[in-house]
Amino acid sequence: MALVKPVEYEDAPPAVRAVYDDIRATRNTDYVNNFWKILANDPATLARTWQETKSAMAAGALDAMTKELIYLAVSVTNNCEYCIHTHHAAAKAKGMTPSMFAEAMAVIALANANNRLANGYRIDVDDRYRGPA
Repeated sequence: MALVKPVEYEDAPPAVRAVYDDIRATRNTDYVNNFWKILANDPATLARTWQETKSAMAAGALDAMTKELIYLAVSVTNNCEYCIHTHHAAAKAKGMTPSMFAEAMAVIALANANNRLANGYRIDVDDRYRGPA
């Protein structure tokens, strides 16, 4: 259960409604999810987080599904239940298949396990992998 009450559109001040309207327009939907409704309790955080999200997830060198898979990987690693569910749904909407999800989960698990080994052993990075100082 959330620690604060979600801000519904009807109850939102104009600055929050403007962000909600932009979310709806950008995502071509009439739905604003709970993440944004909770952040709306602090309109400055809502606006800043939406702009950062909109910018990072916009079309660019990485395709939309790759961005969702990266987001999903970080969410799994950080154990964010909300983000796992929402970005799994977003990746599916962008074409992720069950086999792609299974393969991504295998890579996520491998990376987490190997990261812990490398960190635990404090393995020195090979010179060939270090970039210029």
